[in-house]
Amino acid sequence: MSRRPVKKRESNKLDIKYNNLLVEKFINKINFRGKKNLAMNIVYDMFNILKERTGEEPLKVFLQAIENVRPLVELKPRRIGGATYQIPVEVPQARSENMAMRWIITYAKARKGKPVKDKLAEEILAAYKKEASQSIKKREDTHKMAEANRAFAHYRW
Repeated sequence: MSRRPVKKRESNKLDIKYNNLLVEKFINKINFRGKKNLAMNIVYDMFNILKERTGEEPLKVFLQAIENVRPLVELKPRRIGGATYQIPVEVPQARSENMAMRWIITYAKARKGKPVKDKLAEEILAAYKKEASQSIKKREDTHKMAEANRAFAHYRW
């Protein structure tokens, strides 16, 4: 372990409507060219779509979708004796949430033919139900690669 003190990264900024830190981070990730109001409108419209499609609390659906996409392990390259090994390591909570949000946004934007709020709602709904979505597939691929490289776990330090 490192001897340096761990820096707290949590900000005390919460979103306006749901009073949740994760929703605020999601809004900031979507932010289009510094237009935060546009990003807020997209996210809150997406929550309305989620509410009418599921009939459940949209914040609960969103948080469960993030939890379903969040990776538990990832691969880190280590150079040992002239060879580079992919070593599986556990992912800290903040980084895994960040990765999950990034994957959801990336794969939602890759869908064609609909407004962004609809594409985000579809991706989050698929992740909530653990259906075949690109973000769930990315998580499973990451876990499979970590499992395949488990033999190199002893190189972790």
